[in-house]
Amino acid sequence: MDYEDKRSKLVESLKKRAFLTKPSVIKAMLKVPRHKFLPKGAIESAYIDSPLSIGIGQTISAPHMNAMMCELLELTEGEKVLEIGTGSGYHAALCAELVAPDYSKNPGHVYTIERHKELADKAEESLINTGYGDIVTVICGDGTLGYPQEAPFHKILVTASSPKKVPPPLKKQLKNGGILCIPAGSKEWGQDLYIISKKENKFDSKRVTGVRFVPLIGEWGFPE
Repeated sequence: MDYEDKRSKLVESLKKRAFLTKPSVIKAMLKVPRHKFLPKGAIESAYIDSPLSIGIGQTISAPHMNAMMCELLELTEGEKVLEIGTGSGYHAALCAELVAPDYSKNPGHVYTIERHKELADKAEESLINTGYGDIVTVICGDGTLGYPQEAPFHKILVTASSPKKVPPPLKKQLKNGGILCIPAGSKEWGQDLYIISKKENKFDSKRVTGVRFVPLIGEWGFPE
């Protein structure tokens, strides 16, 4: 199967539908091999614009959502990023391409937290096999607590739906001038994607669109 051709066609489709507009994100989407982050049974569907199951009741987001969130975060070289909800590791790889396209010259870094050890281990393996092992650190734990050891972060990305109140640790660990991208709302329905900007320790929140994500589970999220 010609995965590169399928990936190129997907990117062209996302560009035509205006999900992809920034050259840096387009380049990342063209480079990162989504099929290498999927279970064997889902590989043939890797370049269809749809969420896919990765096991344990979790999913990999549809490519248009990956593209949208990367563009909203305004990721740039050299930034330190925190991702909550590693899943397959694919979105962390996209972020890595954006913050550290040449790691030797501009060592940006992505820290990503996954509560399911099985998924965390598999994602770490996939990231190493695709060349992102030095740029992405995978942590198994409660993502709602963030990762204070490496705070503050230029950007924080959450790939599971929070309750309407954004977890306070994430807001605290966001750098002044930073951006937090997070879906929030009910556990199953009525969710919205928000961009939250932090300036002089004040937060400005903007709703982007309606979405549907798996719930964010943890101390500051929904109960399991």
